[in-house]
Amino acid sequence: MKDTYKENVRTWVREYLSLTSYIDTQSANLNIRSNIPFKGNNVYILFVAIVIASVGLNVNSIPVIIGAMLISPLMGPIIGFGYGLGTNDTRLLWMSIKNLAVMVVISLLASTLYFLLSPLEVDNPTELLARTNPSIYDVLIAFFGGLAGMLEISRKDKGTVLSGVAIATALMPPLCTVGYGIANLNWQYAGGAMYLFFINSVFIALAAYIVTKYLKYPLVEEKKGRQWRLLITYSFLILIVIVPSVFSGYQIIMKNQFTKSARHFVKENQSVGSTFIYDYTIDTSEKPYVLELRLAGERLTEEGKEKLYQAAESHGMLRKQLVFRDEATITVQRLDEKEIMRDWIASIEKERQSQEDTIRVLRARVSEAQEALALLALPTEQLTMELKTQWTQISDVTLARTPDQGILVVLKVQKKLHKDEQARIENWLKVRLQSDNIKLIIDN
Repeated sequence: MKDTYKENVRTWVREYLSLTSYIDTQSANLNIRSNIPFKGNNVYILFVAIVIASVGLNVNSIPVIIGAMLISPLMGPIIGFGYGLGTNDTRLLWMSIKNLAVMVVISLLASTLYFLLSPLEVDNPTELLARTNPSIYDVLIAFFGGLAGMLEISRKDKGTVLSGVAIATALMPPLCTVGYGIANLNWQYAGGAMYLFFINSVFIALAAYIVTKYLKYPLVEEKKGRQWRLLITYSFLILIVIVPSVFSGYQIIMKNQFTKSARHFVKENQSVGSTFIYDYTIDTSEKPYVLELRLAGERLTEEGKEKLYQAAESHGMLRKQLVFRDEATITVQRLDEKEIMRDWIASIEKERQSQEDTIRVLRARVSEAQEALALLALPTEQLTMELKTQWTQISDVTLARTPDQGILVVLKVQKKLHKDEQARIENWLKVRLQSDNIKLIIDN
């Protein structure tokens, strides 16, 4: 019973994992060989695809770049190389290498020419930069993409897998980026992008070789010595290609880990006393990586800095990786209770003295105003009595100020006064009122 169960499980697994009934090696062989030659329409299609991809990179448009990758015929010689290696077909190997080399040259010429003539500046070249720093993750994408592509070519009923493989492995954009680097004499861009294209080509071909051997495609030549020499050479090439990508992948992991730790650190230490972190910047462009903290509130004390340093160390960061920007902080001087009371009493005394000075000034102004009013007041009643005593013909006296600060005197008399008598009265008024600006009017 137990043996029957095991056999059923094996049968079920074989049924689901077996590829025999879904593979057409003869059709796949013809398909692969027909896509290797680079002549006629393929030349123009490649040129057009390169220009489209270059435009997409120039304007930073992902949909345009994807469209160019779907048009490109670059995949054919790369799959052909892996297939030729797996079937021990030396002639197919060299034909694939030759055609791929021609394709690369034409692609570089087209992309370089485009970027030399294009008037557009690449202000935010995120898609270009994405092709200049390949890592082990690009190796994985190329390898598994190549596996999917070769399995798709090998099966009887073709689907849309090859389109997805063309997009995922991205053979066109690196060549366009190399052209951009050459046109702008930016050899770092050119070298990084060429390395990415080399990674994609090598590991797509490796995947095609593995699938070819796994599906037991028939060998073209039985010269095993030559095949082993090719395999050793190719293995050495793979080793050379993969080592820098592993190092680059390690750098990506370290940058990602530092960024993650920095974000958690800031989130957990948003404020320290009366100081708080209102913004931060993570710089991983150079080593050691730096977390720049922008502070606000009170200026961070030495105790506060020590607390942040210890928190950073608990997140796996070094003290020298923290940079404090405290331009937005202020320094607050702390006082004890005696100093606060002394300052409070001094401020009250200062305020009292200021109030007394204000009162003194106001009193002086009031006195000046009273004196001015006293000067402006006219002694009409007293003056009338004095005038009537000296000149009995005067019956009434009216005094008034004139606009020019003079004094108008109106005398109502019972009988007419002589001119010399009027002059005497006017002179008497000037002395009595202490003003030379006297205007005398006689009302008979």
